[in-house]
Amino acid sequence: MADGFLLVDKPGGMTSHDVVARARRLFGQRKIGHAGTLDPMATGLLVLGLGRATRLLRFVQEGEKAYVARACLGVATDTLDADGAILDREPMPVSAEDVAGAARRFVGDILQVPPMVSALKVDGRRLHDLAREGIEVEREARPVTIHEIRVLDFAPSDYPEVSLLVRCSTGTYVRTLADDIARALGGRAHLTALRRTAIGRLDVSEAWPLDDLAAAAEDGTLPGTVLSPAAGLAGMPAARVSGDTALAVTHGAAIASRALGAQPEGPVRLLDEDGALVAVYRVAGDVARAEVVLS
Repeated sequence: MADGFLLVDKPGGMTSHDVVARARRLFGQRKIGHAGTLDPMATGLLVLGLGRATRLLRFVQEGEKAYVARACLGVATDTLDADGAILDREPMPVSAEDVAGAARRFVGDILQVPPMVSALKVDGRRLHDLAREGIEVEREARPVTIHEIRVLDFAPSDYPEVSLLVRCSTGTYVRTLADDIARALGGRAHLTALRRTAIGRLDVSEAWPLDDLAAAAEDGTLPGTVLSPAAGLAGMPAARVSGDTALAVTHGAAIASRALGAQPEGPVRLLDEDGALVAVYRVAGDVARAEVVLS
């Protein structure tokens, strides 16, 4: 059984679960999960965890996300993307400078209302299931952080199209962000394309198209597509452990933070002498406690 991370360049028209199902067939194992769901319309980086690395996916999920989004201004849909039905159409002859100015108002810590077409649950039911039944419910605004919004391209017209680079925290809905920017300009918007380009230090340039993975399975090179658990968490601080400390870590025992050297508060990768991931511990003051032990 493979243990590690697989970076997939998800194509449009597939759900994240479809990609996981395809990977399970290719690798011949059931224990595969993913971090950070992408909608069927969206493309780009989808990180899969294989085997024991499924327990580490939450650390990937917490990473900063980067997207390139294309939005049509002046047209609202019921899903806030091109897959939905048009609800309203009103010309928005704004400029690129107008969009950039409105976008700056959303950089930082903001509150965002999740769209109805999301996987969040309300009273035990997923919002997208309710939306398919034509039911709309109140959603509580959630705190998210927008690190950067940059206008990459702008096509002026009565219904302009704008491409945006968005760097944001986990839990951010880019479709809602695009519509909120349009609302700040007095109109509405929906996404016509969305591509995730990075999660933390994992980049889509290193991801595998599904056809390439299928070819690797045919020629026996599929194991070489998997990142080790240590490499998949490369953005996390690391410390080498050996001797009595390594033995304590394999048993999940709490250890003194000083045994790990100078580490920041938060999760730390603990590596053996060969650089393989043994565990993830969380440093809090003078003590480091186990979060995930792989041994």
